[in-house]
Amino acid sequence: MEQRYRSARTLQATFLERYSEDGRTVRLESGVAYFRRPGKMRWEYQSPEKNLFLIDGKSAWFYVPADHTVTRVPAKQSTDWRTPLSLLAGEMKVSRICAEVASVAQEPPENSGHVVFSCILRGEGKGARKSPASAPEAPSAPDSVFFEVVSETGELVRVLIRNRGGVTVEFHFAAWRMDPPVSEPLFRFTPPLGVAIVDGLAPNAQR
Repeated sequence: MEQRYRSARTLQATFLERYSEDGRTVRLESGVAYFRRPGKMRWEYQSPEKNLFLIDGKSAWFYVPADHTVTRVPAKQSTDWRTPLSLLAGEMKVSRICAEVASVAQEPPENSGHVVFSCILRGEGKGARKSPASAPEAPSAPDSVFFEVVSETGELVRVLIRNRGGVTVEFHFAAWRMDPPVSEPLFRFTPPLGVAIVDGLAPNAQR
């Protein structure tokens, strides 16, 4: 997986995000994600409503047009679970977020040609990451994190986060494009006129 994505300067993929509590789907969203070196990404949510999550290299922005507000937090302080995926547009070293990686049998892949491996988070004992900004806040507890990749190619197809409080956050990826013509301005956010900026807290703490 590292080898597959390390050579690309820009990446693009469609995604489906599922937020569940005790096995029941609470929220289902989809859109397009873009990645650009070094460490920039943009998640354009298109359904069921439009919103935007963007990391410009310094700050993480979460914008909901319908609310006329945008939340800004230093990227290094962001606890949103999309933030570590910016490694796809960085050095592409899983070891930056995982202290230990191992293949697992208890979490079956969705396809026989895929493999699932677990990620023991670095600093897990210091507190878990919170749920995505576009979902209700998850209970504070350590997470079990899994990556599903295509065995032959290393393509990332799913990221699964299971919280001990019964919360599950799942990202499905498809239609990956390597080095699409994604320009630098796409990763800059300029608040529209009349939009309030809220600083300091992570996006999911604002909802």
